[in-house]
Amino acid sequence: MSDPYSVLGVSKGASEAEIKKAFRSLAKKYHPDTKGGDAAAQKKFQEISGAYEILGDKEKRAKFDRGEIDANGNPRGFDPRAHGFEGGQGGPGGYQYSWSSDGNTAEGFRAEDIFSELFGGGLGGGRRGGGKRPRAGESYEVSATVSFEEAARGGTRRVYMPDGREVDVRIPVGVRDGQQIRLKGQGGEGRNGGPRGDVLLNVSVAPHPYLTRDGNNLRMDLPVTLQEAVLGGKVTVPTLTGSVALSVPATSNSGSVLRLKGKGIPAHAKEAAGDLYVKLVVTLPDRADSELRGFAESWTTKYDPRAKLH
Repeated sequence: MSDPYSVLGVSKGASEAEIKKAFRSLAKKYHPDTKGGDAAAQKKFQEISGAYEILGDKEKRAKFDRGEIDANGNPRGFDPRAHGFEGGQGGPGGYQYSWSSDGNTAEGFRAEDIFSELFGGGLGGGRRGGGKRPRAGESYEVSATVSFEEAARGGTRRVYMPDGREVDVRIPVGVRDGQQIRLKGQGGEGRNGGPRGDVLLNVSVAPHPYLTRDGNNLRMDLPVTLQEAVLGGKVTVPTLTGSVALSVPATSNSGSVLRLKGKGIPAHAKEAAGDLYVKLVVTLPDRADSELRGFAESWTTKYDPRAKLH
């Protein structure tokens, strides 16, 4: 890995607060959730995380500055292929190092702690003491935006975890904007045989071009022609499950609301399916229509639509 100071873009004399601020800014910029799984961004994110594992820990930073460990956190002279030092067991200056196969140092500094603090895991960051008793893994808090149709009908969405993993998440039928879904056992890995942490997924629902949600019901404005409003007839209405024919009564006014039963949010859990409420909007052509104009000019009526306003 490159020099961690260069990776985070800070000087060697940077304060702890400056290093933490630089890491937060870069981690949010290159986090896989914001880049749609871009491989280059994920690699950069891992490099940033590795740099902060060195500079975010006082003892590791001091060892790096003294030249006792390299940019990967390994003691100088350590050969990862041989699991030891070249030409001996001791580190530089006779200093004896210890390490574990999972990459965690004896000092107890963990990447999961950093990500939990940054992404709102709820268990907090910082150093932890040793000990062999089982400890639950870190819990993460992540966000995902789903389409209106996915929220209504359910589906599966791939979500990127703060530790770089990809998890396929089941989006339940009828999930609401702002709802939080708990993914049991999908968080950070436990220690000493402890269970994995959880993931709290904050769901945002993208708006639909013409449908809006009202509880489990859906609402929409449906443009109709003047002829359809006056004479009535069958018109096509798009729904979540495909287009259906709707009967428009004769002499329907703009603003009249018709109901399509069961065409709202599908039934889920103990909740019944909602309905689709269609508001008719009488719409004239965007461009001048000579025939319509001629009809209007020849049409005589004593009807006053504003009579109730007088």
